[in-house]
Amino acid sequence: MSTKDAPSFEDNLAQLEAIVGQLESGDLSLDDAMKAFEQGIRLTRECQESLSTAEQKVQVLMAKNGEESLQPLNTNADQE
Repeated sequence: MSTKDAPSFEDNLAQLEAIVGQLESGDLSLDDAMKAFEQGIRLTRECQESLSTAEQKVQVLMAKNGEESLQPLNTNADQE
């Protein structure tokens, strides 16, 4: 699925975090901020697609007799 040319999820996320930092700093011109924002949107979509694909793979792997056997994460137990 991933090719040598396609950046990994982690690379895209790191780029997205850098863009957010640049935008939050307020040091960019309006044109540069708009270009960074557009790139951030593209990276966000790529990250969402990667996460969706990974979720689908997990669901297929966890499927049992045609029904999902995933259980919701109990975050309250982790806090106790």
